[in-house]
Amino acid sequence: MTDDLPDREPDLPSAFLDIPGVRNFRDAGGVGALRTGVLYRSGSFHNLTPEGAQRLKDLGLRTVIDLRSPFELATWPDLRFGLDHEALSLPTLPANREDIDRPWPEDQAELYPFMAETAGPSLVAAIRRLGTPGGVPAVVHCAVGKDRTGLTIAVVQSLLGASEAELMADFLLSNAGLGLLDGPTPYLDETGTERVSRPISAPLLASSLSWIRARHGSVTDYLRAHGTTDEELTALRTNLSA
Repeated sequence: MTDDLPDREPDLPSAFLDIPGVRNFRDAGGVGALRTGVLYRSGSFHNLTPEGAQRLKDLGLRTVIDLRSPFELATWPDLRFGLDHEALSLPTLPANREDIDRPWPEDQAELYPFMAETAGPSLVAAIRRLGTPGGVPAVVHCAVGKDRTGLTIAVVQSLLGASEAELMADFLLSNAGLGLLDGPTPYLDETGTERVSRPISAPLLASSLSWIRARHGSVTDYLRAHGTTDEELTALRTNLSA
């Protein structure tokens, strides 16, 4: 599920940071009460360069949360170049078997509710880490930082009081960050198979959040149902809020 896409657009919003070898890297802060400089989002680090690693070091990076599948990690592992952050593998989607089969829907309209259904354990573990003293600054990433990362960051931002409009505006920045403003783009995935990367839209994220609310009432209750405690939610807000 790793998109090998063309270079991103030259004029991007100020949230984007140039980390050589990493796609779609930007600050998730400034949304709701989430402060800047503590939580970033991006694509994978499998093409990270030494210069990019130095820039991550300059950010004070302490944690990298990788939402990809075990097969993706084994095929295209993140590079470190001596970085001493803690790396956590927290797959958003359930594993099937380590081959080219995909255990998740290819259709975006089906994928987003499916992610909401399966992401609970990953989200809970991410929230625990982000609320840990010394756990930030942190980066959350998947393959290109668009779908799995989009949902994870939206959940965190919602816990920090972001409005629906703020969530959607930040979510949609990935279209600019990945050169998808003009429509779908072909790419080679981690198996060498040609696929198509499609732009994201507000209704996609809305469908994930609607699934959560329809079954649990709120994002907070969804997380509680998967094991998050009120103390962990308070720690998250304390660690990340402005």
